[in-house]
Amino acid sequence: MEGFWDDSDNAAKIQKEKSLLQDVVSTYESLNESNEEFEILNEYAQADDDQSSAEEAIEVFNKFITSFNKAEQKVLLSEEMDPNNAIISVNAGAGGTESCDWALMLYRMVVRWAESKNFNVKTLDYQDGDAAGIKSATLTIEGPYAYGLLKSESGVHRLVRISPFDSNARRHTSFASLYVSPEVDDDIEIEINDGDLRIDVYRSGGAGGQSVNTTDSAVRITHKPTNTVVTCQNERSQLQNKLQAMKVLRSRLFELEMEKRREKEAVEEANKRKIEWGSQIRSYVLHPYKMVKDHRTNFESSQAEKVLDGDLDGFMDSYLRWVVQNDIPEGEE
Repeated sequence: MEGFWDDSDNAAKIQKEKSLLQDVVSTYESLNESNEEFEILNEYAQADDDQSSAEEAIEVFNKFITSFNKAEQKVLLSEEMDPNNAIISVNAGAGGTESCDWALMLYRMVVRWAESKNFNVKTLDYQDGDAAGIKSATLTIEGPYAYGLLKSESGVHRLVRISPFDSNARRHTSFASLYVSPEVDDDIEIEINDGDLRIDVYRSGGAGGQSVNTTDSAVRITHKPTNTVVTCQNERSQLQNKLQAMKVLRSRLFELEMEKRREKEAVEEANKRKIEWGSQIRSYVLHPYKMVKDHRTNFESSQAEKVLDGDLDGFMDSYLRWVVQNDIPEGEE
């Protein structure tokens, strides 16, 4: 198409939409092909008592079920923002070094999950803890349905373990939070008045291994009406950091507006279900036994180390199904 690539941003959006549609078509064709193959093998197995065909039919059937479950999950990712990239903020709770170390573990968990999907991870801000771990971090995860999948992780996470920082080897409970919002496109109008912003420039202070610079170019933007604060120190210039911070701010304000709508929906749904605010969404127990349990869906895993290493697919899938089965407005628990 003539002039298509003249607007690179718009071209990229269209290419993304094309890729999503192609994925739907290819998924359907693959499922249909597997179904036909199973029926043919099943006919051979029954007509000729062919053990080889029967075994192959079972193999094809198992492959079909796996593919069908993945396709079903995509149907559950039907909200407008689900296909978008995700912006994640990790924050340590009260508890000093323990919570800072737990926040770092959550940061690593999300990054490992993204890497397992071949998604692109970009750290925008990274604040080291005083003794260990991190006080906070903000990162963007770019990939198909990144937000739709990662929204299951938004909330307070609780850790129970023998503290590596306690010389008496006592058990400690720590809290940290993940806040997930969709990266919004420029065509979504978010009204931001310059007079509502306070912009501060400071020297970035991330560790060298976190790919942040050490010049006076880090930017902190405060949206005064909502007291929303975003920071960015990853880019090499103050202007680039400001642009990235504004993108994060737009996403946060969009999410806040969505939360207002959800609260209204929650009031309407109050007669149907009980809503609890502020409680942890998931517990990670490393002592005296090992178990990770989601308190919303009751999905659990005894493979705590694997979960902390990014094995989150089971939790994400159960969350999406739980939301639909309980007729819960997106983002509400």
